[in-house]
Amino acid sequence: MEKITIVKVGGAVVEDEAQLTQLLKDFAAIEGKKVLVHGGGRRATKVAAALGIESKMVNGRRITDADMLEVVTMVYGGLVNKNLVARLQAAGVNALGLTGADIDVIRSHKRPIKDGIDFGFVGDVEKANGQILHTLINAGITPVMAPLTHDGQGHILNTNADTIAGETAKALAPYYDVTLIYCFEKKGVLSNPDDDNSVISEITREDFERYKADGTVAGGMIPKLDNAFDAIDTGVKRVIITLATAIDGQHGTVIR
Repeated sequence: MEKITIVKVGGAVVEDEAQLTQLLKDFAAIEGKKVLVHGGGRRATKVAAALGIESKMVNGRRITDADMLEVVTMVYGGLVNKNLVARLQAAGVNALGLTGADIDVIRSHKRPIKDGIDFGFVGDVEKANGQILHTLINAGITPVMAPLTHDGQGHILNTNADTIAGETAKALAPYYDVTLIYCFEKKGVLSNPDDDNSVISEITREDFERYKADGTVAGGMIPKLDNAFDAIDTGVKRVIITLATAIDGQHGTVIR
């Protein structure tokens, strides 16, 4: 089965010019088929603040009211996505920017209120269209996917970028041997958040439950690992969490 690499880059890397430049260079150098999935939360927070809109987070996930939905749609689907596409074109990668609404590639539903938390216009993915992605990729196109989906009723929904990456990987698993790489500003999952060298080399689901219980893993790392294990359970061959400048898959935390 042909190999494909899906790289998810977080908002902190997108905001750091040196890290982003290196990541795009490394991504362009990946042989074979590939997909880039990006966040942009820090840029959205910055733009929202400039517009006088407060950013609210719960367990590493953004509360998205109507005003914030406009901000993330503009920032994720426009500012961040199209800048990445333009820079990849300059690097010789024939990139195409997509939200979930484009060609109905990822459809979701509005997250219901749970435990008293209303996340607003946040989407929980129902399905990702692997067949149409497969068609694009086989035509020599590299999708660059923003963390926005739609509900099929005309509404855009904010959707966690780690989830977008995981769902994309799962949708492509029937067509390719998939490696999913989550890259961010740390070398991997850390046993001590104050020690950048305390990388946990491997994590099993049992390890994950223990790390959540004792607080080793918290905040935004929880949904990242949730998506990683879900991908492994659904046919993705390899999931790696690593530094943005180490997307060769030789370093970081391997999910088992």
